[in-house]
Amino acid sequence: MLEVILDAALDTLKLLPFLFLTYLLLEFIEERAEAGSIRLTRQSGAWGPLAGAAVGLIPQCGFSASAANLFAQRLISAGTLCAVFLSTSDEMLPILISSAVSPARILKLLGLKVLAAAAAGLAADWIFHLCRHKGETVNLHELCEAENCGCEKHGILLSAVLHTLQIAAFVLIVNLILGIVIHFIGQERLNSLIFNRPVLGPVIAGVVGLIPNCAASILITQLYLGGAMTAGSLFSGLLTASGVGLLVLFRVNRRAMRDNVKILCFVFVFSVLAGILLDLLRVSF
Repeated sequence: MLEVILDAALDTLKLLPFLFLTYLLLEFIEERAEAGSIRLTRQSGAWGPLAGAAVGLIPQCGFSASAANLFAQRLISAGTLCAVFLSTSDEMLPILISSAVSPARILKLLGLKVLAAAAAGLAADWIFHLCRHKGETVNLHELCEAENCGCEKHGILLSAVLHTLQIAAFVLIVNLILGIVIHFIGQERLNSLIFNRPVLGPVIAGVVGLIPNCAASILITQLYLGGAMTAGSLFSGLLTASGVGLLVLFRVNRRAMRDNVKILCFVFVFSVLAGILLDLLRVSF
């Protein structure tokens, strides 16, 4: 057991410099991109889902929460919101980059997510005919407040350090759990568990992705990198992993709870079907 703990700690320590450099870059991008992303999403009209899918990929603190607030005020469509939720992958990108995954594999995954999110958003706008009304207003940086990261109070350097330590802690916990599981049941049996099974794998991964916490996307990404999850299960889980976006939606759009449930069901069903399709086509990343 001591070996498991040491391995988990060593694996996490190896990621620290790469996580820090990644978050330093992402903080720099975020500081300049979020206002423009919100403006672009609001002004895109019928093409909102395309803009939402594109800007959702940019790692921005709380953009899925911001999109939920914009939808509650009916400043963006349901399809645009779905596109943002589906394209957002929370901590997937920093984990892949810090794990030295090849740029080609990352770009392939991101490209498919953009296409899937855009298609889903356009379909959602065609399917949903939601009534217009005014919702409540919340801070556009709801995610930062929820996680007490203080992004607006600190500079880029300190924010990058705080994010690095926070995510490193989650990674360490995930590595410990996976190490203990492998220790007791073995790598081969882990690889044959539910995440690697047709249909059931994408369904379970989709459920895990709905957990409103960055730990969900970290767990899904780590399982895939460890060979315990198919590409379809990875895709399904990452499509539903929109951080606290759905949580904020249910908070700020309480007057239209039926709309919230429709969006939740649409995101989940689409994600699972997309994951199953990728497994049938034997797509890999």
